Amino acid sequence: MLGVQRKEYLLGLLAAEGRIVAKAVAADLGVSEDSIRRDLRELADAGLCIRVYGGALPVPAADAPVAQRLGVASESKERVARVAVALIRPSSTIILDAGTTTLVMARMLPHDAGLTVITPSPAVALTAMEHSAARVLMVGGELSRHSAVAGGALAQEAISRLSADVFFLGVTGIDPVHGLTTGELDDAVTKRALAARSAEVLVLGSAEKIGAVSRFPVLGIDEVSGVIVDPQGPELRVG
Repeated sequence: MLGVQRKEYLLGLLAAEGRIVAKAVAADLGVSEDSIRRDLRELADAGLCIRVYGGALPVPAADAPVAQRLGVASESKERVARVAVALIRPSSTIILDAGTTTLVMARMLPHDAGLTVITPSPAVALTAMEHSAARVLMVGGELSRHSAVAGGALAQEAISRLSADVFFLGVTGIDPVHGLTTGELDDAVTKRALAARSAEVLVLGSAEKIGAVSRFPVLGIDEVSGVIVDPQGPELRVG
């Protein structure tokens, strides 16, 4: 079987079974495990799968560009956002991460003039300004064309001078084994920096993110205060 044919087979297997175990596929095809690993590496480099130890997983829907994610699991995101907003304490300082669930949160914020909202997302900042009386602070930096979030050295400098009561963290994958992951390296760095400046970190876990794994690790599940899941969605089983 040619390399191109193997890759087509691997993508078909990934679509059908939701995972690839390199050792098992190598045995089924009668090729070396190194050949399968090389194929998976090339597919991952092309953005067609996520490499994990021993094989590969599908690319999560939440890793799509932000404009494409607005309609993904929208009802689940609204339920998660409502739970999250109910946890906001009066006159507190919160960080709303970039993302579609935090965008929903920004439309639901309490009308508390003492509330301060920090965000690296221009969209979230503008929505919070429009729908609440909160003081809004933007984290500056270079905007990613994929996620529309500020990052890089300027963002790191700004974040180092901020602090918050709670960080509502958005990720694209929440998995008991692989932890919290996202699709962009710079985004992962920014999220860790924001988490380090917050007394609490609460992860927003809409249905499509539970059990998903993206390419870049952010934090372990044991490193955050909690995960807010959809009351009507899949459970997150840890341990």
